[in-house]
Amino acid sequence: MLTISLRISFLLIAFILKYIHTTELTFELPDNAKECFHEKLKVGSKYVLEFQVVTGGNYDVDLELKSPSGKILYQTTKKQYERIEQTANEDGVYEFCFSNEFSTFTHKVIYIDWKVDGDPEHEITGASPRVAEGALTMIETKVGNIHQNLETCIDYQTHHRLREATGRARAEDLQERVQIWSLGQFILIIIVAIGTVLLLRSFFTDKRTSSHMTWTK
Repeated sequence: MLTISLRISFLLIAFILKYIHTTELTFELPDNAKECFHEKLKVGSKYVLEFQVVTGGNYDVDLELKSPSGKILYQTTKKQYERIEQTANEDGVYEFCFSNEFSTFTHKVIYIDWKVDGDPEHEITGASPRVAEGALTMIETKVGNIHQNLETCIDYQTHHRLREATGRARAEDLQERVQIWSLGQFILIIIVAIGTVLLLRSFFTDKRTSSHMTWTK
């Protein structure tokens, strides 16, 4: 029983390391700044790039994805969320850059999820069609399904946390604006009240001065 458990655990770890490489990162992008990331891929590798602007400004950012030869594979401007799925057509280092150069005073907090699946150097190939297809045992298939379900759960939890963080940031920003507006209204009311008192006082002062001059004559 223990041997079976160890085998299942080993197969689960091997499957995760063998087929999928995942990187998640949350970073802060200052205003008028550009941040680039690099990943070495082989031809045939499928990769997924997903990003979301969590906080900052209008919740938008520019993205540019380049191949090792410098060709622009994907480009978008002022997006809050995007998911890009492509297959590598060249060997080498791929580059994706986030730009906040259009913003002059607001920084952004950005979440990125980078996944690479199906690196050919780790695939099983051979003369047998079944081996070439990567035939798996029943246990390996179940382990693979469990892993995929866990990945889906983690993705749902991550997106839920991101939505919660974005909503909290919007609420805090709205609260700050309401407080500033309320403070401005309070100061305006005080100024109007003082002005009204001074204006009424000036009326009575002028009347009193005119009466005194009449009696003097």
